[in-house]
Amino acid sequence: MQILLVEDDLSLANGLSYALTQAGMMVNHISKGKEALYLIETLKPELMILDLGLPDIDGLEVIKKVRQNKNNLPILVLTARNRVDEKVLGLDMGADDYLAKPFEVSELLARLRVLERRISSNSHSNKIKVGDVVIDSQTMQLEFNQQMIELSKSEWIILKALMQNAGRVLTRDSLEAKLYRWDEEINSNALEVHIHHLRKKINSQFIKTIRGVGYTINKV
Repeated sequence: MQILLVEDDLSLANGLSYALTQAGMMVNHISKGKEALYLIETLKPELMILDLGLPDIDGLEVIKKVRQNKNNLPILVLTARNRVDEKVLGLDMGADDYLAKPFEVSELLARLRVLERRISSNSHSNKIKVGDVVIDSQTMQLEFNQQMIELSKSEWIILKALMQNAGRVLTRDSLEAKLYRWDEEINSNALEVHIHHLRKKINSQFIKTIRGVGYTINKV
């Protein structure tokens, strides 16, 4: 799961980024609300963890603008504001969950799993099937020609994105944004290497290269 972490406490943000990465999540960390609004539209994260006491604009304003844009991005609020009326206000503004500081990382991870299950249930089915290729987003399993195939984390992320958008072309930039943190240096041919491995494991014709643009699933 790709997470946008908006937190201006650097030590806390570093600790959370490490814990979430260890739990198999991709984390992009920023400290300002205006940056968050921009990255929500460009990186299109799957979930946002949001502090309310940001240095530029209040976190509640971030939530308000996200919902005004008709964006259903799941938002988990992390904040020291722990009065009941403040929690109610955050939830009424459109937050999906609220965790007061200080907190245990184990509780945060449990709440994220609940939100992740909600995302999966809202997509109506955990399984995506294109031809003989079937993936289950809940168990992270791949089945091809009735056989289970092992995938690396990066291969899984790429294949899931492509199959969710079967028939559409995904650009290199959009796929790389799912694989790496926005501030991380990317090996120029890393994406091609992962695509090559996927083609060897599934079918050389399943993923089609659109020269100069990106990749798409060959539905034929």
